[in-house]
Amino acid sequence: MGAVVDKAGHGAVAIVTVDQPSSQASRGKAPRTARGEKTLRKILDAALAEFGQRGFHESSIVGITSRAKVALGTFYTYFDSKEAVFAALVQDMSRQVRDYVYPLLEGSTDGIDRERRGLAAYLRFVVDNKEVYRIIDEAEFVDPSGFRTHYETAASRIASRLADATAKGEIRDDGELANEVRAWAIMGINVFLGLRFGVWAAEDPDQVAAHANALLRKGLEP
Repeated sequence: MGAVVDKAGHGAVAIVTVDQPSSQASRGKAPRTARGEKTLRKILDAALAEFGQRGFHESSIVGITSRAKVALGTFYTYFDSKEAVFAALVQDMSRQVRDYVYPLLEGSTDGIDRERRGLAAYLRFVVDNKEVYRIIDEAEFVDPSGFRTHYETAASRIASRLADATAKGEIRDDGELANEVRAWAIMGINVFLGLRFGVWAAEDPDQVAAHANALLRKGLEP
């Protein structure tokens, strides 16, 4: 998973999206009506259930259309392959996480506290959407370009947020490279906390986030 970012690109905690579709995901026809948007939503939700439960290789387009209760031809209106809908689903899941977390970042006392809020929100999201881990993990092999972009985009946004916090004197200024290293480290922390305390066994997300945040605060404060 990548990092959750706010819509301005400043917040960050595990799983985030690239806003533009990958080449695989963009081959289908974009919906032009509200009805088309609803149909596309049904297909993506069905794909999430299919891939999340069966994995990419055991899943099928017929399985997706059956779950979505749409015709096979309707699927091909939007996507030309199983790979294409998978790539679109990776981006869609990232957007869902971003949209879930973003409002909960408001009211942070500083940059480090914002990480705490973001992580707690992300853990809550994972508890209800465990399939996201299987989807993102399989993306390494199904859509390696999208997988790499997913993480690089997330890390760059985290680094940008750390740079903002540095400029405000909220964290130590150890240089640009330091913030890039920190961004990838924070992303790694969040990914594995989500796995342990979201997918495997849930714990109070506020307590988990507070313990993780203490590491950041004690390590990054000026």
